Amino acid sequence: MTDEQKNRELDRREFLGISVGAAMLFGMNGYPGLAQDKTGVQYRTLGHTGERVSCIGLGGYHIGIQGSEDESIRIIRRAIDGGINFLDNCWDYNDGGSEVRMGKALRDGYRKRAFLMTKIDGHDGKTATKQLEDSLRRLQTDHLDLLQFHEVIRPTDPDRIFAANGSFEAMQKAKQAGKIRYLGYTGHKDPEIHLKMLSTALAHNWTPDSVQMPLNVMDTHFNSFEHKVLPELVKHNIGVLGMKPMGSGVILQSKVVTPVECLTYALSLPTSVVITGCDSMQVVDQALKVAREFKPPSEKEVAALRAKTAPVAMAGKYELYKTSSNFDGTAHNPQWLGGAP
Repeated sequence: MTDEQKNRELDRREFLGISVGAAMLFGMNGYPGLAQDKTGVQYRTLGHTGERVSCIGLGGYHIGIQGSEDESIRIIRRAIDGGINFLDNCWDYNDGGSEVRMGKALRDGYRKRAFLMTKIDGHDGKTATKQLEDSLRRLQTDHLDLLQFHEVIRPTDPDRIFAANGSFEAMQKAKQAGKIRYLGYTGHKDPEIHLKMLSTALAHNWTPDSVQMPLNVMDTHFNSFEHKVLPELVKHNIGVLGMKPMGSGVILQSKVVTPVECLTYALSLPTSVVITGCDSMQVVDQALKVAREFKPPSEKEVAALRAKTAPVAMAGKYELYKTSSNFDGTAHNPQWLGGAP
Protein backbone atom coordinates (compact mmCIF):
# COMPACT_ATOMS: atom_id res chain seq x y z
CA MET A 1 0.00 0.00 0.00
CA THR A 2 1.39 3.41 -0.98
CA ASP A 3 1.67 6.31 1.48
CA GLU A 4 -1.21 8.04 -0.29
CA GLN A 5 -3.38 4.94 0.03
CA LYS A 6 -2.48 4.66 3.72
CA ASN A 7 -3.45 8.28 4.32
CA ARG A 8 -6.76 7.79 2.54
CA GLU A 9 -7.49 4.67 4.59
CA LEU A 10 -6.66 6.57 7.80
CA ASP A 11 -9.01 9.39 6.77
CA ARG A 12 -11.72 6.86 5.99
CA ARG A 13 -11.39 5.15 9.39
CA GLU A 14 -11.31 8.45 11.27
CA PHE A 15 -14.43 9.67 9.47
CA LEU A 16 -16.25 6.41 10.09
CA GLY A 17 -15.20 6.47 13.74
CA ILE A 18 -16.74 9.90 14.26
CA SER A 19 -19.83 9.02 12.23
CA VAL A 20 -20.44 5.78 14.12
CA GLY A 21 -19.95 7.54 17.46
CA ALA A 22 -22.41 10.23 16.45
CA ALA A 23 -24.92 7.67 15.25
CA MET A 24 -24.78 5.84 18.57
CA LEU A 25 -25.48 9.06 20.44
CA PHE A 26 -27.80 10.92 18.11
CA GLY A 27 -29.52 8.21 16.10
CA MET A 28 -28.72 6.27 12.98
CA ASN A 29 -28.66 9.35 10.74
CA GLY A 30 -25.53 10.49 12.63
CA TYR A 31 -26.79 14.02 13.24
CA PRO A 32 -28.26 15.58 16.40
CA GLY A 33 -32.04 15.19 16.20
CA LEU A 34 -32.41 15.62 12.45
CA ALA A 35 -35.65 17.34 11.36
CA GLN A 36 -36.90 20.07 9.04
CA ASP A 37 -39.02 23.11 9.75
CA LYS A 38 -41.79 24.39 7.48
CA THR A 39 -39.27 26.29 5.32
CA GLY A 40 -37.38 23.08 4.58
CA VAL A 41 -34.31 24.12 6.58
CA GLN A 42 -32.78 21.23 8.50
CA TYR A 43 -32.96 21.60 12.28
CA ARG A 44 -30.77 19.74 14.75
CA THR A 45 -30.65 19.41 18.53
CA LEU A 46 -28.19 21.53 20.52
CA GLY A 47 -26.60 18.81 22.60
CA HIS A 48 -28.06 18.10 26.02
CA THR A 49 -30.08 21.35 26.00
CA GLY A 50 -32.72 19.78 23.75
CA GLU A 51 -33.08 23.10 21.89
CA ARG A 52 -33.91 22.91 18.18
CA VAL A 53 -31.56 25.02 16.09
CA SER A 54 -31.05 25.51 12.37
CA CYS A 55 -28.14 23.52 10.97
CA ILE A 56 -26.77 26.76 9.47
CA GLY A 57 -26.22 29.74 11.74
CA LEU A 58 -25.85 33.37 10.69
CA GLY A 59 -22.42 34.75 11.60
CA GLY A 60 -22.38 38.08 13.40
CA TYR A 61 -19.04 39.52 12.33
CA HIS A 62 -19.91 39.98 8.67
CA ILE A 63 -23.15 41.73 9.58
CA GLY A 64 -21.08 44.60 10.94
CA ILE A 65 -18.78 44.99 7.94
CA GLN A 66 -21.62 45.15 5.42
CA GLY A 67 -21.63 48.74 4.15
CA SER A 68 -25.28 49.55 4.77
CA GLU A 69 -26.95 49.09 8.13
CA ASP A 70 -30.32 48.77 6.41
CA GLU A 71 -28.94 46.02 4.19
CA SER A 72 -27.57 44.22 7.25
CA ILE A 73 -31.03 44.31 8.80
CA ARG A 74 -32.55 42.92 5.61
CA ILE A 75 -29.97 40.10 5.53
CA ILE A 76 -30.73 39.10 9.13
CA ARG A 77 -34.47 39.13 8.55
CA ARG A 78 -34.09 37.27 5.25
CA ALA A 79 -32.21 34.55 7.13
CA ILE A 80 -34.87 34.28 9.86
CA ASP A 81 -37.76 34.38 7.39
CA GLY A 82 -35.98 31.68 5.39
CA GLY A 83 -35.71 29.33 8.39
CA ILE A 84 -32.37 30.15 10.03
CA ASN A 85 -33.00 30.70 13.72
CA PHE A 86 -29.45 30.52 15.14
CA LEU A 87 -27.80 33.95 15.31
CA ASP A 88 -24.14 34.37 16.23
CA ASN A 89 -22.54 37.55 17.56
CA CYS A 90 -19.87 38.89 19.92
CA TRP A 91 -19.39 41.83 22.26
CA ASP A 92 -16.28 42.94 20.36
CA TYR A 93 -17.40 42.48 16.74
CA ASN A 94 -16.88 45.76 14.93
CA ASP A 95 -16.70 47.70 18.19
CA GLY A 96 -20.19 46.56 19.08
CA GLY A 97 -21.62 47.54 15.71
CA SER A 98 -22.62 43.98 14.84
CA GLU A 99 -24.73 43.68 17.97
CA VAL A 100 -26.32 47.10 17.40
CA ARG A 101 -27.40 46.12 13.89
CA MET A 102 -28.67 42.73 15.01
CA GLY A 103 -30.63 44.35 17.82
CA LYS A 104 -32.41 46.59 15.35
CA ALA A 105 -33.14 43.63 13.07
CA LEU A 106 -34.71 41.72 15.98
CA ARG A 107 -37.42 44.31 16.52
CA ASP A 108 -40.97 43.78 15.27
CA GLY A 109 -41.30 40.26 16.62
CA TYR A 110 -38.10 38.81 15.15
CA ARG A 111 -36.49 38.30 18.58
CA LYS A 112 -39.08 35.65 19.47
CA ARG A 113 -38.15 33.71 16.33
CA ALA A 114 -34.41 33.65 16.98
CA PHE A 115 -32.06 31.58 19.09
CA LEU A 116 -29.70 34.41 20.00
CA MET A 117 -26.07 33.85 20.94
CA THR A 118 -23.28 36.29 21.71
CA LYS A 119 -19.86 36.11 23.34
CA ILE A 120 -17.85 38.04 25.90
CA ASP A 121 -14.08 38.42 26.34
CA GLY A 122 -13.76 39.42 29.99
CA HIS A 123 -12.06 36.99 32.36
CA ASP A 124 -12.75 38.77 35.65
CA GLY A 125 -16.29 39.01 36.93
CA LYS A 126 -16.58 42.79 36.78
CA THR A 127 -15.44 43.01 33.15
CA ALA A 128 -17.54 40.05 32.07
CA THR A 129 -20.66 41.48 33.71
CA LYS A 130 -20.20 44.87 32.03
CA GLN A 131 -19.74 43.23 28.63
CA LEU A 132 -22.87 41.14 29.15
CA GLU A 133 -24.88 44.24 30.02
CA ASP A 134 -23.47 46.03 26.96
CA SER A 135 -24.52 43.13 24.75
CA LEU A 136 -28.04 42.96 26.17
CA ARG A 137 -28.47 46.69 25.60
CA ARG A 138 -27.15 46.62 22.04
CA LEU A 139 -29.17 43.54 21.14
CA GLN A 140 -32.29 45.10 22.68
CA THR A 141 -33.16 42.03 24.71
CA ASP A 142 -33.46 41.11 28.37
CA HIS A 143 -31.85 37.70 27.93
CA LEU A 144 -29.57 35.65 25.70
CA ASP A 145 -30.39 32.13 24.63
CA LEU A 146 -26.68 31.32 24.71
CA LEU A 147 -23.62 33.16 25.99
CA GLN A 148 -20.11 31.92 25.30
CA PHE A 149 -16.69 32.71 26.70
CA HIS A 150 -14.90 34.03 23.62
CA GLU A 151 -11.41 33.26 22.32
CA VAL A 152 -10.18 30.65 24.75
CA ILE A 153 -6.85 30.68 22.93
CA ARG A 154 -4.17 30.77 25.67
CA PRO A 155 -3.27 27.90 28.02
CA THR A 156 -3.89 30.26 30.93
CA ASP A 157 -7.43 31.22 29.86
CA PRO A 158 -9.34 28.34 31.51
CA ASP A 159 -7.79 28.97 34.92
CA ARG A 160 -8.55 32.69 34.74
CA ILE A 161 -12.17 32.09 33.69
CA PHE A 162 -12.74 29.66 36.57
CA ALA A 163 -10.80 31.60 39.22
CA ALA A 164 -12.54 33.05 42.26
CA ASN A 165 -14.45 36.20 41.19
CA GLY A 166 -13.85 35.21 37.57
CA SER A 167 -16.17 35.33 34.58
CA PHE A 168 -17.60 31.85 35.10
CA GLU A 169 -18.76 32.73 38.59
CA ALA A 170 -20.27 36.00 37.33
CA MET A 171 -22.08 34.35 34.43
CA GLN A 172 -23.54 31.70 36.71
CA LYS A 173 -25.09 34.55 38.69
CA ALA A 174 -26.35 36.13 35.48
CA LYS A 175 -27.89 32.81 34.52
CA GLN A 176 -29.66 32.57 37.87
CA ALA A 177 -30.98 36.10 37.25
CA GLY A 178 -32.51 34.98 33.94
CA LYS A 179 -30.16 36.96 31.70
CA ILE A 180 -28.62 33.82 30.16
CA ARG A 181 -30.26 30.52 29.34
CA TYR A 182 -27.22 28.48 28.28
CA LEU A 183 -23.45 28.86 28.56
CA GLY A 184 -20.53 27.65 26.45
CA TYR A 185 -17.11 28.63 25.13
CA THR A 186 -15.27 29.24 21.87
CA GLY A 187 -11.75 29.28 20.49
CA HIS A 188 -9.87 28.90 17.24
CA LYS A 189 -6.20 28.49 18.11
CA ASP A 190 -5.34 25.03 19.40
CA PRO A 191 -7.35 21.85 20.08
CA GLU A 192 -5.29 21.17 23.20
CA ILE A 193 -6.47 24.46 24.74
CA HIS A 194 -10.07 23.45 23.97
CA LEU A 195 -9.47 20.15 25.74
CA LYS A 196 -7.95 21.92 28.74
CA MET A 197 -10.98 24.21 28.95
CA LEU A 198 -13.28 21.18 28.83
CA SER A 199 -11.36 19.28 31.51
CA THR A 200 -11.26 22.40 33.70
CA ALA A 201 -15.00 22.86 33.26
CA LEU A 202 -15.75 19.25 34.16
CA ALA A 203 -13.48 19.55 37.21
CA HIS A 204 -15.71 22.44 38.32
CA ASN A 205 -18.82 20.25 37.85
CA TRP A 206 -19.91 22.15 34.75
CA THR A 207 -20.64 20.51 31.43
CA PRO A 208 -20.72 23.27 28.78
CA ASP A 209 -23.95 23.56 26.84
CA SER A 210 -22.01 24.35 23.66
CA VAL A 211 -18.50 24.53 22.28
CA GLN A 212 -17.60 26.51 19.17
CA MET A 213 -14.53 25.72 17.07
CA PRO A 214 -13.23 25.63 13.49
CA LEU A 215 -14.49 22.63 11.54
CA ASN A 216 -13.65 22.57 7.85
CA VAL A 217 -11.98 20.73 5.00
CA MET A 218 -8.53 22.07 5.96
CA ASP A 219 -8.81 21.48 9.71
CA THR A 220 -9.22 17.77 9.12
CA HIS A 221 -5.56 17.63 7.96
CA PHE A 222 -3.76 19.97 10.38
CA ASN A 223 -3.80 20.18 14.21
CA SER A 224 -7.39 19.09 13.92
CA PHE A 225 -10.30 20.11 16.13
CA GLU A 226 -12.33 17.53 14.26
CA HIS A 227 -10.10 14.65 15.28
CA LYS A 228 -9.04 15.80 18.76
CA VAL A 229 -12.00 17.71 20.23
CA LEU A 230 -15.13 16.67 18.36
CA PRO A 231 -15.22 13.08 19.71
CA GLU A 232 -15.05 14.44 23.28
CA LEU A 233 -17.97 16.78 22.67
CA VAL A 234 -20.02 13.96 21.18
CA LYS A 235 -19.13 11.80 24.18
CA HIS A 236 -20.48 14.42 26.60
CA ASN A 237 -23.48 15.33 24.41
CA ILE A 238 -22.34 18.95 24.14
CA GLY A 239 -23.78 21.11 21.38
CA VAL A 240 -21.18 21.44 18.60
CA LEU A 241 -20.97 24.82 16.89
CA GLY A 242 -18.78 24.63 13.81
CA MET A 243 -17.26 27.89 12.67
CA LYS A 244 -14.99 29.08 9.87
CA PRO A 245 -16.29 26.53 7.34
CA MET A 246 -14.48 28.63 4.72
CA GLY A 247 -11.78 29.96 7.05
CA SER A 248 -13.18 33.51 6.79
CA GLY A 249 -12.78 33.20 3.03
CA VAL A 250 -9.11 32.18 3.14
CA ILE A 251 -9.88 28.53 2.32
CA LEU A 252 -11.57 29.60 -0.91
CA GLN A 253 -8.29 31.23 -1.99
CA SER A 254 -6.89 27.72 -2.35
CA LYS A 255 -9.11 27.31 -5.44
CA VAL A 256 -9.63 23.62 -4.65
CA VAL A 257 -13.07 23.79 -3.00
CA THR A 258 -16.28 25.75 -3.50
CA PRO A 259 -18.37 27.46 -0.80
CA VAL A 260 -21.05 24.78 -1.10
CA GLU A 261 -18.46 22.01 -0.67
CA CYS A 262 -17.11 23.78 2.42
CA LEU A 263 -20.55 24.05 4.01
CA THR A 264 -21.44 20.48 3.05
CA TYR A 265 -18.28 19.08 4.64
CA ALA A 266 -18.89 20.90 7.93
CA LEU A 267 -22.53 19.82 7.95
CA SER A 268 -21.49 16.20 7.37
CA LEU A 269 -19.89 16.17 10.83
CA PRO A 270 -22.02 15.78 14.00
CA THR A 271 -22.48 19.53 14.30
CA SER A 272 -25.57 21.11 15.79
CA VAL A 273 -24.92 24.33 13.86
CA VAL A 274 -22.42 25.46 11.22
CA ILE A 275 -21.97 29.22 11.52
CA THR A 276 -21.20 31.10 8.33
CA GLY A 277 -20.74 34.78 7.57
CA CYS A 278 -23.26 36.36 5.17
CA ASP A 279 -22.52 39.85 3.86
CA SER A 280 -25.01 39.90 0.98
CA MET A 281 -28.44 38.60 0.00
CA GLN A 282 -26.78 36.29 -2.51
CA VAL A 283 -24.62 34.69 0.18
CA VAL A 284 -27.48 34.26 2.66
CA ASP A 285 -29.62 32.70 -0.07
CA GLN A 286 -26.78 30.31 -0.85
CA ALA A 287 -26.60 29.33 2.84
CA LEU A 288 -30.36 28.79 2.95
CA LYS A 289 -30.22 26.61 -0.14
CA VAL A 290 -27.55 24.41 1.43
CA ALA A 291 -29.51 24.21 4.71
CA ARG A 292 -32.59 23.01 2.82
CA GLU A 293 -30.94 20.64 0.36
CA PHE A 294 -28.19 19.10 2.49
CA LYS A 295 -27.86 15.36 2.20
CA PRO A 296 -25.10 13.47 3.98
CA PRO A 297 -22.26 12.90 1.51
CA SER A 298 -21.17 9.35 0.86
CA GLU A 299 -17.92 7.95 2.22
CA LYS A 300 -16.51 8.26 -1.30
CA GLU A 301 -17.51 11.92 -1.58
CA VAL A 302 -15.95 12.77 1.80
CA ALA A 303 -12.76 10.95 0.82
CA ALA A 304 -12.64 12.92 -2.43
CA LEU A 305 -12.97 16.25 -0.59
CA ARG A 306 -10.22 15.26 1.80
CA ALA A 307 -7.97 14.02 -0.97
CA LYS A 308 -8.08 17.23 -2.97
CA THR A 309 -7.58 19.46 0.07
CA ALA A 310 -4.78 17.45 1.69
CA PRO A 311 -1.92 18.73 -0.53
CA VAL A 312 -2.64 22.38 0.31
CA ALA A 313 -3.74 21.94 3.94
CA MET A 314 -0.42 21.02 5.50
CA ALA A 315 1.24 23.53 7.85
CA GLY A 316 -2.04 25.45 8.17
CA LYS A 317 -1.46 27.66 5.14
CA TYR A 318 -5.18 28.34 4.82
CA GLU A 319 -5.93 28.29 8.56
CA LEU A 320 -4.35 31.56 9.61
CA TYR A 321 -6.44 31.64 12.78
CA LYS A 322 -4.28 28.73 14.01
CA THR A 323 -0.91 29.80 12.63
CA SER A 324 -0.92 33.60 13.01
CA SER A 325 -2.28 36.25 15.38
CA ASN A 326 -4.43 37.81 12.63
CA PHE A 327 -7.66 36.53 14.18
CA ASP A 328 -6.70 36.97 17.84
CA GLY A 329 -8.79 39.99 18.83
CA THR A 330 -7.95 39.72 22.52
CA ALA A 331 -4.22 39.50 21.77
CA HIS A 332 -4.41 42.81 19.92
CA ASN A 333 -6.74 44.25 22.58
CA PRO A 334 -5.71 42.70 25.92
CA GLN A 335 -7.80 45.28 27.78
CA TRP A 336 -10.90 43.37 26.65
CA LEU A 337 -9.89 40.57 29.03
CA GLY A 338 -10.00 42.88 32.03
CA GLY A 339 -7.84 42.67 35.11
CA ALA A 340 -6.90 39.68 37.18
CA PRO A 341 -9.91 37.94 38.77
